[in-house]
Parts: sequence; structure tokens; C-alpha cells
Amino acid sequence: MAVITYREALNQALAEEMERDPDVFLMGEEVGVYNGAYKVSKGLLDQFGDMRVVDTPITELGFTGLGVGAAMVGLRPVIEFMTYNFAYLATDQIFNAASKMLSMSGGQFKVPVTFRGPSGAALQLSAQHSQALEAMYAHFPGMKVVVPGTPADAKGLLKAAIRDNDPVCVFEGEMLYNIKGEVPEDPDFIIPLGVAELKRVGSDVSIITHGKMIHNALAAADKLEKEGISADVLDLRSLRPLDVDAILATVIKTNRVVLVEEGWSFGGITSTVAAIIQEEAFDHLDAPILRVTQADVPMPYAKGLEKIAKPSTDMIVEKVHKVLYR
Repeated sequence: MAVITYREALNQALAEEMERDPDVFLMGEEVGVYNGAYKVSKGLLDQFGDMRVVDTPITELGFTGLGVGAAMVGLRPVIEFMTYNFAYLATDQIFNAASKMLSMSGGQFKVPVTFRGPSGAALQLSAQHSQALEAMYAHFPGMKVVVPGTPADAKGLLKAAIRDNDPVCVFEGEMLYNIKGEVPEDPDFIIPLGVAELKRVGSDVSIITHGKMIHNALAAADKLEKEGISADVLDLRSLRPLDVDAILATVIKTNRVVLVEEGWSFGGITSTVAAIIQEEAFDHLDAPILRVTQADVPMPYAKGLEKIAKPSTDMIVEKVHKVLYR
């Protein structure tokens, strides 16, 4: 396996799927000549031409609608948002057209469109450009949502999303594009949607998370190991469909759970996971379910305030101590 960056893994996924299927095309702001805001589409314009790598104006609602329509007539568009913070402007097409069309048409229209782009907080981008919005998208039936946290997951999940016949949102970590990891070179490597992965095996507590927070969770597990605490670390990877069996398996094994997400706690992914555990595995719990999330405020611009608003490794360690009554 090659060691490449998260950015390069996404680029490979796009190139391989465009090579494999002539119906796949990429559309969005600066995806062509500029190679994408985060250089994910580097070289694709030269390789596939401007009919399949399409630069758009700053019109999120417009080019998203074009993508939904193209998917309805058999193409497989990949719509890139410069950031999911800007995708607010396109949510009518995403939520009211893409996610509902199969149902409203009685199964006549499939919508195999992939939406992708960066999400979550970077560094001092303030309230409007620092939002982890995957919970909002996962709320809608008919929509699939994946949040890769490693280069291998980025490649495998994006390829699976492009091949899927339903609309899929791929949320990429804004601070992950430069991280490196081993990635299979097989052009048919995919990670099925709806399958979580146990990134670390433990026995004392389960840390369940997704996306960028998987790195904080693993760092917390390393710290805890030095104290003699063994942590299962489950990466959900896919939020809709959700791997409920994997969630219940780790809870039943360790009997203690800390849930972690980058977004806000109210109505978040951890709220849904906590409800599932409460309903399906309550008798296996030896302590209350605890959560680590962003502070319930718009993200501050000031560096010191931003730091304490973000979920951190130390916050995870603290919550693990609490569920272990230490």
C-alpha cells in the first residue's frame, strides 16, 4: 500500500471513478483551472477535459440543482462545495429535491449524486466558516452521509459514494487534507457505506466518534493506556446508514461509553447514538453515557476562546475518568 495524503486519496478516488465510468463528472467552484480550493481535483481538468471537470460561478443553489437534474437523467455528478458552510445556500436542492425525489416519484427517479467538501473548524475562521454540519444532513431520510477520518477511508468511502444510486454527502475534515496514511492502490477498493471500523481494541471503555475526532480519540486512548485504561475506539465513518450492530457490540463489551463529535451537542450525532444505546443496550451500561462536543456557542474568532470551544483530547480523557468513576 502506498502512503499518501488525505487530499491525494480523494484525488485518486475521483480519477479512478471518472476513468471507470464516463457518466461521472465533477462540478463546483474552482474545481478546474484552480485545481480545487484544497487542490483535491489537481490534474483532473487536464486528464478529463472541461466537459467533465466543470468550473461554476459562485452559485451553490444553481450548480447543485444542475447536479440533481443530471443525476435524475442517468449521470453521476460529483458536486464540490468550497466548504459545507456555503452549502446552506443549496439546501433546498439537497433536502427537498435530491433526498426526496426517489420517494416522491414512486421509485421512477434515482438520484446518484455525490456532494463533497470540507467541514468543521480549521483555525480562526470564526462562526460562519467553522461548522460541523453532518448531523443536519443525516437528519433527512433518503440522504446518505459519510465522514472519513483517514486517507484510506477518504478514498474508499468517496468511491462507494460515487457508485451508490442514492444521494450521498461526503464530509471531509478541513484540517485533514495533509495527513498521511496507507491507502490501497487497487482501483476497485471501496468501503461499503454503513460499516463502522474499530480503530483500536480495548476492554474498559468505548470511545465512539467519527471524522476528524477519530485522531483525538486515538490520542486519548494512548494517554489512557499509560494509566492502565484500555479503550475501544470505534470510528462510525458512516452516519446514515449507521452501523448499529458495531455500536452495540462495543457497548456490550466494555459497559461504559464516551461519545465524541466535532459539532454541537443539541441535536447532534452523539444524541442519536446515545438514544440507540439507551434503547437497545441499557442493561449493559455500568455508568451514564457521557459526551464530548463543541461548546454550545457560535465558534469564537479569538484564538484562546476558539481553543476551549473545540472538543479536545484532554476533554475525552476527563470524560473517560468520569465513566470509570476515577
